[in-house]
Amino acid sequence: MNRTSLRPGGRLLDQLREHIRYRHYSLRTEEAYVHWVRAFIRWSGLRHPRELGGAEVERFLQHLAVEKKLAASSHRQALSALLFLYREVLGLNLPWMSQIGRPAAKPRVPTVLSQGEVGRLLHVMEGETALLGRLLYGTGMRLTEGLRLRVKDVDFERRVIIVRAGKGDKDRLVMLPQSLCTSLKQQIARAHALWVADRTGGNHGVELPDALGRKYPRAGESWAWFWIFPASTLSTDPRSGVIRRHHMHEKRMQRAMQTAVQAAQIHKQASVHTLRHSFATHALQSGTDIRTVQSLLGHADVATTMIYTHVLALQSSSVVSPLDTLCSLS
Repeated sequence: MNRTSLRPGGRLLDQLREHIRYRHYSLRTEEAYVHWVRAFIRWSGLRHPRELGGAEVERFLQHLAVEKKLAASSHRQALSALLFLYREVLGLNLPWMSQIGRPAAKPRVPTVLSQGEVGRLLHVMEGETALLGRLLYGTGMRLTEGLRLRVKDVDFERRVIIVRAGKGDKDRLVMLPQSLCTSLKQQIARAHALWVADRTGGNHGVELPDALGRKYPRAGESWAWFWIFPASTLSTDPRSGVIRRHHMHEKRMQRAMQTAVQAAQIHKQASVHTLRHSFATHALQSGTDIRTVQSLLGHADVATTMIYTHVLALQSSSVVSPLDTLCSLS
């Protein structure tokens, strides 16, 4: 077989993007898959993946694990990207593709803040990020789910929030904390001012899910679809190249969280996702049944939610350390 060379950003990666978008995968997944396929092509000396096979894929993954010291989760993502390339883009389904092992996920105990720590953390946060932090802790939403909230998704009368296309592309309902209603209405009023400015300036509407955007091309200009946490400036859509209003960038919230963790003198590896872990633990602690918590978190399997019961079990355990027994006798 003649050796075929590729440019790292050539036609194959364009085909990869097309197949990913056809399946409505997220932009984050697209960026990750393109990254790993490009890395594989470069590692192989720009050879076309059709000329390579299971042996080369395994050596590439070994290179990532041993030389690059890649985490198991990234290792699995790289393998998923290459399998997607071979199956969906190149149309191959060879025996070796089902024989490559994936590194096992190691169970990790989530970092959970006490209610006092959450209170200190939220107290030192300011502005929109403070409201978003309270919303994430008060509902258990993921960061991306909170950032993507639209005006139409908040029902103040029923005090519920509809989380659209969460993990696994599923919708779910979460509670709207009563204590946030006034602040959230004020945030929506600020968002409305930006929406009016966009309409007056003739700017493009916000991004819509693909099918809706094609069926109702003007819907993105409507107030109902506007972001609750819009970005302060316009930006270029990385897929379409259209300049429009996006939602607040996740890095802004992540930076605000890290600043607040230090200001609140919390000496734990806490991230924005820690608010979700803390919500689940505190909800179970207050007597909410595990099936309800599973539904609120959007977990497909209750076993995923069970990790929080393990955290609680240790906290409320009646097991006494032998050291404490020894000290009480002295």
